[in-house]
Amino acid sequence: MKKLVGAAILGQSGGPTSVINASAAGVFLEALKQECITHVYGAKHGIKGILNEEFYDISKEDLKELELLKTTPSSMIGSVRYKLKDLAKDPSDYEKLLEVFKKYNIRYFFYNGGNDSMDTANKISKFFQDHDYECRVVGVPKTIDNDLYATDHCPGFGSAAKYVATTLMELYHDATVYDTKMCTIVEVMGRNAGWLTAAAQLAIEKGQGPDLMYLPEKVFDYDEFFEDIEKIINKKGKAIVVISEGVKDAEGKYIPEHFGNLFTDSFGHAQLGGAAEILAREVEKRFDIKVRGIEFSLMQRCAQHLASKVDVTEAYQAGVEAVKAAVNGATDVMIGFERVSNKPYKINYIHVPLHKVANTEKKVPLEWIKPHGKGMTQEYVEYVLPLIQGDCKAPLEDGLPRFAKLKKVLVKK
Repeated sequence: MKKLVGAAILGQSGGPTSVINASAAGVFLEALKQECITHVYGAKHGIKGILNEEFYDISKEDLKELELLKTTPSSMIGSVRYKLKDLAKDPSDYEKLLEVFKKYNIRYFFYNGGNDSMDTANKISKFFQDHDYECRVVGVPKTIDNDLYATDHCPGFGSAAKYVATTLMELYHDATVYDTKMCTIVEVMGRNAGWLTAAAQLAIEKGQGPDLMYLPEKVFDYDEFFEDIEKIINKKGKAIVVISEGVKDAEGKYIPEHFGNLFTDSFGHAQLGGAAEILAREVEKRFDIKVRGIEFSLMQRCAQHLASKVDVTEAYQAGVEAVKAAVNGATDVMIGFERVSNKPYKINYIHVPLHKVANTEKKVPLEWIKPHGKGMTQEYVEYVLPLIQGDCKAPLEDGLPRFAKLKKVLVKK
């Protein structure tokens, strides 16, 4: 097969994770080794950076700093939430992208993100093909929501699950210390899939977890919720609840939407958050007890200090595999994980067609969810436990983590 010679560019999109930079390190370090890749670029704020011709020259970076990306949280080159214009109505975004790719002879495009990102990569690839421009497009998976189709799990999820379980165990000790009645309600990320909220089951298995758990896969019933809270308070004096930000009631409304209005992002997704605080106020009104509403918010996705070694290793290798796949001729695919075994834990890296991943969500199997907010079955525990194993923390400098420091030299237009 004839080698495709040209530049490579990586963009990142959507919500960051504690290991998304590990995937970037995999792409950058492997791409720099490939003779057929003439330049390696990092798009400043994803697809928007390419449209604006703002990208970093990765060859100007110290290899040591690129290695440190493995243990640096969030997106070092910048993420974005940008929806390409409708091609049928306004092709200007696509035409501009093609112009930029031709100008810099970019022949390899790697997009690191979730469902929407894979849809974006798929659309760009098809447009390039329709205009006879050869460019190999490979998606690198990322999402703490763990909801990408056709992959066993997603980079970022294992570390976030470890954070959720660990922090709930810590909260358990603090929330049960006083001799007064108290209710603690914790909100975890997850719009339509409850994989991350379900990680609370790991804390329950240790006897230091919540009493009630609510996932978006099941309809949320307010009357049942308050009845369960009352029963637990009367029995134990303390109640700990974990709830996904994306739970909906029988009317299809999110909890904050039930009590007010929600804004939407550029993809039309409701901007969630605030469910725990709203429920906390309602519980306080009904039972006249001390209540705390806690939202894990950004902490659950940037907590590199609790990163899973398995997660970091797989995120990095996904980036490496993406480059190798593209150089060897693959395009229009995302790097996915296929679980081979649990004991010992082993996966294969597979190629999933982008069109299958784009805008398709993988939810928690209903048979893994116990009824009435009572948690998860053993099948879920066996699924998630291998993904949270080991530590992979940033080296310390003056007692604090030493994260990567990139020069971020912009490519001259």
